[in-house]
Amino acid sequence: MFVVILISLGAALYYLLQDRGTTKRTVNALTVRIAISVSIILLLILGYYGGVIQPHGIGG
Repeated sequence: MFVVILISLGAALYYLLQDRGTTKRTVNALTVRIAISVSIILLLILGYYGGVIQPHGIGG
């Protein structure tokens, strides 16, 4: 998932430099990146409340 986020961020940068604001490809690439990041956060929250992820603290 991290690699997909980086690819989406790179695509957004590429579209920003190439299109000069004439298309919405930059916005779409950034929207994909945000959606993936939010879904990762939601999966972590669901895993914590579902008991799949157990917090252990530092050094524990």
